[in-house]
Amino acid sequence: MKKCLDKERDALLLFKAPLQDPDGRLSSWTAEEHDCCKWSGITCNNQTGHVTELDMGFYGLGGEISHSLLNLTYLNHLHLSGNSFNGTIPTFIGSMTELRYLDLSFNSLYGTIPPEFGNLTNLQDLDLDSVGRCRVENIEWLSHLSHLEWLRMDGISLAKQNHWVDVILSLPKLSILILKGCELSQVVYPYSSSFLNSSSSSSSSIEFLHLGNNSLTSSMYRWLFPLTSNNLRTLDLSGNRLDGIPRYLGNLCSLETLDFSYNSAAVKFPDFLNNLSGCTSLSLQKLGLSGNQLNGSISEKLWELPRLEYLDLSFNNLTVPSTYHLSNISYVEYLYLSSCKLLGPRFPKWIIQTLKNLTDLDLSNTGISDTIPLGFWDMWPSQLKYLNLSSNNISGKLPDLLSNFAHGSTIDLSSNSFCGPIPNVPSTLFSLNLSRNKFSGGISFICQIVDGLLEFLDLSHNSFIGQLPDCLWHFNQLKVLNLGHNNLFGRLPPSIGSMIQLQVLYVYDNNFSGELPLSLKNCTSLISLNLGANKFSGNVPVWIGESLTGLYVLILRSNFFFGTIPLQLCQLPNLQVLDLSMNNLHGTIPSCLSNLTNMVQQGGFSQDVEYFRNVTDNLFAFEIYADHATIEWQGHECEISSTLKLLKSIDLSSNNLTGQIPYEITNLHDLVSLNLSKNALSGEIPQKISEMINLEILDLSRNNFSGRIPSSMSNMSFLNYIDVSYNNLSGRIPSCTQLQSFPPSRYNGNARLCGLPLTKSCPGDEESKAPPLIGKSEGDEEDTDDDELWGWFYIGGGMGFATGFWIACGALLLNRQGRRAFFQFYDSFKDWVYVKVVVFVSSFQKSR
Repeated sequence: MKKCLDKERDALLLFKAPLQDPDGRLSSWTAEEHDCCKWSGITCNNQTGHVTELDMGFYGLGGEISHSLLNLTYLNHLHLSGNSFNGTIPTFIGSMTELRYLDLSFNSLYGTIPPEFGNLTNLQDLDLDSVGRCRVENIEWLSHLSHLEWLRMDGISLAKQNHWVDVILSLPKLSILILKGCELSQVVYPYSSSFLNSSSSSSSSIEFLHLGNNSLTSSMYRWLFPLTSNNLRTLDLSGNRLDGIPRYLGNLCSLETLDFSYNSAAVKFPDFLNNLSGCTSLSLQKLGLSGNQLNGSISEKLWELPRLEYLDLSFNNLTVPSTYHLSNISYVEYLYLSSCKLLGPRFPKWIIQTLKNLTDLDLSNTGISDTIPLGFWDMWPSQLKYLNLSSNNISGKLPDLLSNFAHGSTIDLSSNSFCGPIPNVPSTLFSLNLSRNKFSGGISFICQIVDGLLEFLDLSHNSFIGQLPDCLWHFNQLKVLNLGHNNLFGRLPPSIGSMIQLQVLYVYDNNFSGELPLSLKNCTSLISLNLGANKFSGNVPVWIGESLTGLYVLILRSNFFFGTIPLQLCQLPNLQVLDLSMNNLHGTIPSCLSNLTNMVQQGGFSQDVEYFRNVTDNLFAFEIYADHATIEWQGHECEISSTLKLLKSIDLSSNNLTGQIPYEITNLHDLVSLNLSKNALSGEIPQKISEMINLEILDLSRNNFSGRIPSSMSNMSFLNYIDVSYNNLSGRIPSCTQLQSFPPSRYNGNARLCGLPLTKSCPGDEESKAPPLIGKSEGDEEDTDDDELWGWFYIGGGMGFATGFWIACGALLLNRQGRRAFFQFYDSFKDWVYVKVVVFVSSFQKSR
């Protein structure tokens, strides 16, 4: 085998030089290793030593693509996808004419796709999926790629590409075309006039066609026709604005997969099926129709598709008969009916009687109020891979599940009324969700899941009792463990540290006790740690800040932790929710909390918790976990889920903290909620607190704060909850629209505090009293005409105000920027209104 050439080795080293390589994937690329053919990602020709392939997909690299690649004159395979290459797409790539495979997908490039790519006449595969913020200025260059078989351009704007359909049809070997999210609906003339004359006789070579997420309407069916032929096997039209399908789609005799999900089809389901009644009905294997407006009943005609294996009708207005008179239709393997409505609350027994070959079944949120028929669990021995019966009202006990499920299965029975203990469960689960039921007994059954595949386990909101068994070393792939809202007790077992992939640990509202196990520090992938509402004790561990550096949620509220707040918590740059309330902590508030970077900068936590579920033998899907937390919000305990990643909150209330509020804490400019109530804090409220411009909730009640409320707080336009009651504050409450709008109880217990909304006047103010009725003087006895006039004036004004407030201002409660602009405007506007009212009253009195 011949070694690589010096010229090409030097070119590769120049390519590497400016790149960021945080994972060390190019560590073998060194001048000391003379044979670059042995370097990671490099393939050479055995006879000549020339570099022929550069395969660096998903290496985690960053930087610009160096022109030194031009010296790899025999390169035919360039794979740079899944990195963070930036800058414009290099035009010099168009000079690498030996390329047969080019993949730049999933990077951070921008600008125009170089028309020089048209020089790559040997190119067979071109993948520009999610290449960055790019567009095509002139698509004609594509017509020169006569050998192109694979073209993927997801996310690249083709909005200005008139006659793009003509160009695609000029590629004689193209078999895979993916144009997802390319703004095709904005193209004015997708085809030419000559196209109209020739389209009826054209025969496309395309086998896989993906046109999803383009906002296309049914007018597109005119130019879609010549792109379809009996070669077409997969057609994806999902995520558009189509209101049906044309009849010619029923005549595609090789079509196996049709994805029409998430369109606006407000048609009857039987009518939709009729347009597939040609030879397509004999070839169709997968039909995706979820998220449309299909209505009517799922007719027996559907089951006449003889090769149908996959059917997704979820999230439609369809009704599902509780009984069918069907023969055995064993070919259906995947059935998804989520959020369809059954005719009657009974469990659909026809599924058991007719679908003998099911591996996936989703009947979630279908209105079932019944027990599961006895034969259900015996119907598919060792066969089911995915079972979702969640969000119904199914009751009864579970049988032994040990032999019913296939390797790597997913079970979701959440949000039902199942009861009793859990018997045996499969040992090879990917995901198990039994939350929000009435299950009881112990949870030792989790020790049966021993094959190390489990990624998701949610047993929350049940009545489980007992200890968490010390068998968690099996769960080295587990990403989510939710045991919240049960009656579990005892210590967390040492084996909890074996869960090195764990991202979410939620045990809120149980009776766990003792100190946190030191082994928990090994769970370095944690991003959300919620141990609140238990009986944990000891010092808050310093290793939380030292080892769990990825945390964005840390909730230890309502426990028996004591000692001081460890300074190491300040080393958590992603932390957005810090709740240490209702413990026995003492000492001062660490000034280094200002180092919590995510509370200083705008933007929310972006990392998703993803876990696998098995879809087919060779395909897996990602499920995304919706993290949630129970916190105190505006004086009330509430659970936050969908907006948790946007929340930025510090709650240190109900402890024994002393000293002053460190002035550095005002640097947390993006903090939304700060609760320091029910401590023994003293000193003045920091003068720069108004620099916390996004603060909406401020609770400093029941402390020993003194001095004045900073006048700058009148500029805190987002503030919609404040409580400074029961302190030693003094002076006038600053005048502004919002501070006067809060109830007086939020300022009570401060003997020397004065001014509105309190009834106590400040020195120098006129004594507060109700103004006399306009038009009356003391001792006058006039008729009630004025009273009636002003009564209706106030009633009309009040009704107008209430109506206007909820129309105009209701939206402001949901719009932070709008709310800020509104209150800034209102502060200046109110004085003008006051003057106008005084002038009106004065002129009215004179006219009397």
